[in-house]
Amino acid sequence: MNGVLLVLVVLVVVALGVVVYGAMKASDRRNSASLEDAKADARRVIERLGGQVINLTGSDDASKQALADASERYTAAGSQIDQATTAKQALLAKESALEGLYYVRAARTAMGMDPGPELETLNGQRSAGTVTEDRRVNFEGREIEASPSPSERTPNYYPGGRVAGRPVPAGWYSEPWWKPALVAGAWGLGSVLLFDALFSGMHGSGYDQGFAQGYDQGVDQGQDGGGDYGGDGGGDWGGGDGGWGGGDFGGDFGGDFGGF
Repeated sequence: MNGVLLVLVVLVVVALGVVVYGAMKASDRRNSASLEDAKADARRVIERLGGQVINLTGSDDASKQALADASERYTAAGSQIDQATTAKQALLAKESALEGLYYVRAARTAMGMDPGPELETLNGQRSAGTVTEDRRVNFEGREIEASPSPSERTPNYYPGGRVAGRPVPAGWYSEPWWKPALVAGAWGLGSVLLFDALFSGMHGSGYDQGFAQGYDQGVDQGQDGGGDYGGDGGGDWGGGDGGWGGGDFGGDFGGDFGGF
């Protein structure tokens, strides 16, 4: 009797092992298929960006700068897709390429060309809004301008989105003042004053009801940026350009400046 029971136990254990192994293999196949699909989707966008970068030449400062930024995103996207081992990493590569296509649209607009078909919405772009009026402010000894249109004074385009946890509206600027935060993953202590002066009350931006509400909107909706791309970008890609969100910064900034 004991021998029969032992055989039954062994058979059950073996059967369970077979089931678990089969489930693991099926999961691996699904993950592999998901990764390949995500890579194919990303490569489609990257190739489209590459064609635009190769075939377009800027005719003024604004279009030249926008195309330089598009080329930078093309290089970044190519590197990301080559290193991607998960579907989320492939999605980040696609996001970089989409950014590049927005810069291409900006360059075409600056040159008076048809900007081309609409693009997928970027991460955090909706909550950031757009620059809808000309603004000029003095900040840390320099004059910074924002405009809905390119000009000699505003040749630097940004497609809109979250930078280090903060919504930056799409528009044309006198300088790429967001880039240090993009690289460092955090804003300088005086940035609250810059955001307030540039965007507070601007209709159509993420700050049209004032700085505080714009920030809250960027955090609440934004987990359309910080949740997927901020966390995953920081974890998967080491917090480089791909990682828009800045989870730690959001909390620190809110604590330091919440009563501003």
